[in-house]
Amino acid sequence: MPESHQTLRDRALDLIDLDRYPIADLESGAGAVFLEQCQRHMDEHGWCNLADFLRTEALEQLNGEANELLPTAETLHVKRNIYQGAIDPSLPDDDPRRKEFVHIAVQLADDQIPVQSKLKQLYHSKILTEFVRRVQRKDHLYRCADEFQALNVVALHPESWHAWHYDTTECTVTLLLQAAETGGEFTFLPNSRTDEGEDHEAVDRLLAGDMSHAQSFSRGAGAFTLFRGGYSLHGVTKVQGAQPRISAIMTYDEQPNRVIEDDINIRIYGKRVETILASRNTAATA
Repeated sequence: MPESHQTLRDRALDLIDLDRYPIADLESGAGAVFLEQCQRHMDEHGWCNLADFLRTEALEQLNGEANELLPTAETLHVKRNIYQGAIDPSLPDDDPRRKEFVHIAVQLADDQIPVQSKLKQLYHSKILTEFVRRVQRKDHLYRCADEFQALNVVALHPESWHAWHYDTTECTVTLLLQAAETGGEFTFLPNSRTDEGEDHEAVDRLLAGDMSHAQSFSRGAGAFTLFRGGYSLHGVTKVQGAQPRISAIMTYDEQPNRVIEDDINIRIYGKRVETILASRNTAATA
C-alpha cells in the first residue's frame, strides 16, 4: 500500500542538514536568526542560495534516484518565448520579445516521479513549504497542484542550455543534484517585471546578448536556491564537459489547487502530455 504524504512529509527532514539550516523551528533561536538572514538576502538580491542544503548521504540518494529515473524520460525540444505562451502579434516584427528560444533537455514531469521517492518526500514536506513561504514573505503558499509542473527533474547534457524564460508561478525553488563539470550557471535578471509591468529596456538588452545587468553565481551539488522565477527572467548557460547538469525544480503558488493551461504544458512537455490531455478531453466529451 502506498505511503501517505503525511508520512513522507515527516521523513523529509531526515534529508536536510538541520544543524546548518535549522528550518524546523523558525520562531525562535537559531531558526529565527537564519530566517531573517534569508529574508534580508532575498529582499536585497532577489535570490537566496543555500549551499549543501542536504546531508551528504541524502544528496547521494536523491541524485541516484534521478539518474535511475532519467533513462525513462523524454528528450524534449522546447520552443517558446520568454513568457512560455504564444507570440504577441501586436509587437513589431523586430521586437526581441517576439523571439522564440529553443533548448534541449531530458525532463521528468511530476507524474513520472514516484510518490515513494525521496525527491517527492522532500517536495511534499510541510515544513519545507513553510520555510519557502516565510523566506518569500507570502501570506499563503501551496505546492503547485499541476500534475506535470509541480516537481520536475531536468538534465542538461553537454552543449545544452536552458533558454531564457519566466516561470508560470512566482515562487520556484531549484535543487542542484549534479553539477556540470564547467558551465551550466544559473543566470537571471532579478525582478525584471512586477504585477504592474516589465522593465522592457533591461529585458531587451539581455535578449540581445548584453549580460552586463544579469546576475550569475556558481553552485555545487546540493545547493537549494530560492528566487522569484515568475518575476525574474532567467536561464542556464551552456553545459560543458562530460557530465550532465541535473536539477530538481520545485514549484509553489499563492493560489491553492492551481493548474497550468494545457497549451503551456504541451509546449513544455511535448507529445506525451499532448496525448494524455487529448485522450482525457476525448473521454470527457464522449
